[in-house]
Amino acid sequence: MPPDDAPPPTQDDLFGDLIAAAPPQPAAPERAASSRSSRARRDEALAGDEPDAPASAELDLGLPEMTEQADGDDDGDHDSDAEEAAVDASASPRAAGTANGPAPRRRRAGIVAQPPEDDTLALAQALSPQIRLGTSSWGYPGWQGLVWAGRHGESSLARQGLSVYAQHPLMRAVSIDRGFYQGLTASQYERYAQQVPDDFRFTVKAPSLVTDAMVRSEDGRGRQLNDAFLDARLAIQEFIEPALQGLGPKIGALVFQLSPLPLQMLDRLPAQLDRLHALLGALPSLRAQAPDAVVAVEVRDPEWLTPDFVSILLSHGTRYCLGLHPKLPPIDDQLPLLRAMWPGPLVCRWNLHRRHGPFGYEDAQKRYGEYADLMDPDPDTRAVLAKVMHATAQAGHPVLVTVSNHAEGSAPRSVKALAEAVVALSGSTAGG
Repeated sequence: MPPDDAPPPTQDDLFGDLIAAAPPQPAAPERAASSRSSRARRDEALAGDEPDAPASAELDLGLPEMTEQADGDDDGDHDSDAEEAAVDASASPRAAGTANGPAPRRRRAGIVAQPPEDDTLALAQALSPQIRLGTSSWGYPGWQGLVWAGRHGESSLARQGLSVYAQHPLMRAVSIDRGFYQGLTASQYERYAQQVPDDFRFTVKAPSLVTDAMVRSEDGRGRQLNDAFLDARLAIQEFIEPALQGLGPKIGALVFQLSPLPLQMLDRLPAQLDRLHALLGALPSLRAQAPDAVVAVEVRDPEWLTPDFVSILLSHGTRYCLGLHPKLPPIDDQLPLLRAMWPGPLVCRWNLHRRHGPFGYEDAQKRYGEYADLMDPDPDTRAVLAKVMHATAQAGHPVLVTVSNHAEGSAPRSVKALAEAVVALSGSTAGG
């Protein structure tokens, strides 16, 4: 997908230094798309201890060596199967009833938005309209008093919670992670779109069918190589087209999160870059149906983070999705890559606190319980992310950041703290 507009010859970077636009890079050779294999449902799992291939030294990101083999990469914020079924069932006609007559209709208490506090309203008004913040999914009972008033079950929140979530003054985006396990239909996406206002934006993860190099068993361990990995035809059919048809202009970012690669593929990373180049080159433009939307690529192996990777993204007008996850370098060490991608929109997913390690979702779930409290504040990550967000918005580019409960313990509280950090920078800039 070629970029719609060429960048200016020079541009202030994120931190005020004048930089020249990068010279055009030679395109990587295209690689034929592979045939489709069975769809993989995956959970997080530990694997072997063999060291991975060394990272490129061409772009100095301070990449740590990885000593654990890639696993099935569950972000831990997807809706459960029961919740997914509830969402779909809620939009279907009611069952005809029993032999003894129609099924009785149960009176259902509605979900009501928690009235926002004055400081939250002031924060929302002070934020740049370029900035959209949100969380990874929304069906959490522990957000009582933060997002909804009263206690509600996960199933009810999955069915009815999105429209209430979207009333929160700081929640102008959400990440739909459910489609990672199985691609959603246009009608499923449309049901989500109908629940939110026009200026709301969705970050949507592509199905693992095309983003995981392995076909995995139920415990997350790789069974065999996935022939459909980065298959352009399937990506368009199972992801791009349904999302465009269902969400339309409410798409913020369509994210290809590339799961950890097996060692034999990491050792042949140029071949994987060729696959990525071919995929991105085959995708249709989003502009006609979703003018604000971008395609973004998120990775779980730091070996991807090289000048060749940057060159491929830039050549197709694709954004790097800043992944804040223990499998990747800290945000400070990813700043050179963000500078190399400048100028353009910022897409970020803050996934997991570094204290839990690269395979720590289960530990995070146990520690954070119902996700009501900010148990592990990460002010260092927040401060740097706020600076990048502020500078990007000031330059007139969209900012789309979604936060997981596993980042600090409670995604709504993280969103508020991040908004406070950005607004504080805005105040200091105005004052200076």
